[in-house]
Parts: sequence; C-alpha cells; structure tokens
Amino acid sequence: MPMTNELKIYRVGGAVRDALLGLPVQDVDWVVVGATPETMVARGYQPVGKDFPVFLHPDTQEEYALARTERKTARGYKGFAVHTAPDVTLEQDLLRRDFTVNAMAQDDGGTLIDPYGGLADLKARVLRHVSPAFAEDPVRILRAARFVARFDFSIAPETLALMRSMVDNGEVDALVAERVWQELARGMMEKTPSRFFTTLRECGALSRILPEVDALFGVPQPPQHHPEIDCGIHAMLVLDDTAHHDYALEVRFAALVHDLGKGNTPPDILPRHIGHEMRSVALTRTLCERLRVPGECRDLGLLVARYHGDIHRASQLRADTIVRLLQGCDAWRRPQRFEQVLLACSSDARGRTGHEHDAYPQADYLLQALRATQAVNAGEIAQQEADGATIAERIRQARVAAVEQSMTHGTAKGAA
Repeated sequence: MPMTNELKIYRVGGAVRDALLGLPVQDVDWVVVGATPETMVARGYQPVGKDFPVFLHPDTQEEYALARTERKTARGYKGFAVHTAPDVTLEQDLLRRDFTVNAMAQDDGGTLIDPYGGLADLKARVLRHVSPAFAEDPVRILRAARFVARFDFSIAPETLALMRSMVDNGEVDALVAERVWQELARGMMEKTPSRFFTTLRECGALSRILPEVDALFGVPQPPQHHPEIDCGIHAMLVLDDTAHHDYALEVRFAALVHDLGKGNTPPDILPRHIGHEMRSVALTRTLCERLRVPGECRDLGLLVARYHGDIHRASQLRADTIVRLLQGCDAWRRPQRFEQVLLACSSDARGRTGHEHDAYPQADYLLQALRATQAVNAGEIAQQEADGATIAERIRQARVAAVEQSMTHGTAKGAA
C-alpha cells in the first residue's frame, strides 16, 4: 500500500512476469516512486544497496528500490551512474530494464502498468529489448540466453542484432569472470540448458566467453559415435540429459566439458598429438581458471574428462585397471563424487539420437567393484605387513583380487 499520497509502491519485473505466465513467484521486487532514502529510513526500512538505494521491508525483508535512471559511464556491467530522485517516474524506471516482459509493473490494486508492450511479447513468447540502452550492459546477453533456456522463448530479430553488435564492438569482453560463471551456472540449471549455449553461439558470444565449447561445433563425431551429429550438438544433448534427470550443477558442468578435447583448438594452444581425453583435461583446467569455477565443479569436470572413456568400457577393463580407475577418481574417500562421475558418464552415453532412454549398466558394474574394494580392510593389511614399503602394494593386490572375485560372481555387466 502507498505510505503517503505522494509515495507509491509497485511490484515489478520477474514477479509480474511469472504471475502472468502462471508460474510460481519466488522473489518479489518492489519499486518506490516519490521517495528519498531519508523517507524510507524514517519508515523503518533498512538500507542495503551499495550502488543504488535499495531497502529491506521491516517486516517481510523484501527488497524495495527507489525508482532510478542510469547513465553509461564505462565499459562493463558496472560502468553506470545511477540517479534517484522523488521525481523519477515509474515509466523512466521501467525504461532502463532489459526486456519488455520484465518491464511491467502492478500497483497495489493489481492494475497492470505496461508502457512498453511486455504483455503482448509475453503472449508471443518473445524477448525484446526495451530500449537501445540494452546494449550498455553485456550481462544482458547472458540473461537473454538464460531466459530462452528457461521459458523456451525466441529472441526478437532486432534484439538479436543488437546482441551481435555488442559482441562485435567488444562490449562482451568487459564481462568479469565471476559474473560470467554466475550466469553460466544459472543457465546450466535451466529447463533446457542447451538453448543457453546455442543462443550465445547465435549472437557470436560463445566464441568470446567459452571458446573451448564453441570449438566443438562443426567437428564430426568419430564413426562409432553417431557421426550424423557433430561434437557440439552431442555436448548439448548430453547437457540436456543431465537437466532431464535433474542432476546437480557439478554433474551438468562435467557433462558440458567432458569432450572439449575433440574441438578445433588451435595447435599453438594445445598440440594435436595429445590424446583427446588429456586435451579435454587441459582445456577444462584452462576454462576453470579463466572463469574461476568453484572447486567442486572443476574437480568433477576434470575427472569426467579424464576417465569417461574408460568408464564407458568398464566391462572390458581388467581388474587392476578398474582399481587404478577407482584410485584415480579417489573413489574410496569420495564415493558420492564417484557416483556423480558415473551420472555424467551415463548422460554422455544417452546424448545421442535414439539412445535417450538407454540403460547404463557400466555404473552398476563399477559401483559393484567399488563395494568389493571397500570391503578390503586396509588397516588390517598394514598391521600384518612388516615391511612398510610394501603395504600399499599389498592393499592394491587385495583390491584387485576383490574386483576379480566380484567380476566372476557378480551379475552386473557393463556394456561396450
């Protein structure tokens, strides 16, 4: 409700959009017109904004922002001068927003304020920029891709052209690593994450932000791996499979990077004689360093890049090779992470046309081997062995024997 006759409060942005789409409303943002920071504090609101005045409601703790305008002062998403004043109108505040579907508001009576045609675009499922100021914030390219992946919207031709110009003029290069990762992580967790990446590729941003992923497109799959789809399309199918099974972010990231080594990486960056799995490891490590990817995602991505080929061939591996695989994955100390490795590999196996519903017996086969080796009492072996130098080898031998017994008597068989 308005707090005075002059001061008005409006619900804005994603909360209005999602309500009109019939979706659950997670967070509600409010814009206050006709107020100053002093009047907000006087009414018990707690100031929290660093770059512009944002206040927490004293009871609900929801965010209330003063109506504002912005002026571009430098490259990047932080290069803005913000102006707030009681005479800034709601229409002026909405004009600075990214898409028309996010530039709608509702007053306290529920009346829709839609000065830029957001409702029509929402019904047409189109993302359209509100004003040319869209081009001033490169994060909006990532947000466009994320909304496409979430809502299955299309991008208006004029907005896509503007996004391409932002790439061409170098605005996208001003994105900082932390913000890229934040949007990338959110994009991977959307309903159809492949559309996040294909949208970035369509406007040219993928080659600037994730050149390792962009290099996969157009590269043929090996003959035994459905050559009718290229490596980039395969990576997208794998990623969408992880979303279909609602896997965690770490698994989705590992699915994205598992085959980077198959891309057309320039030889001056990575020599061609290195095997594609080790190339994938090297490129994944480079990507993670550049974007400051969190450790859990990085580590799982590196493991899947390194070992997914061996895991796919699980039933063909000797017992000692399986033990080395388990050791390389640190499976005894991190069994839950090893299970995530197997989930990413199962999506890799299903990420091919006609194989979307295939079982992945390799996972059961290797988990059975892991359980067999977990039954080996390493402490007891250490106590029985007088020569400390041979303890590790004795434990390894016992684990190999346990896997051999498991392979002999077990029923789970991995597929080629």
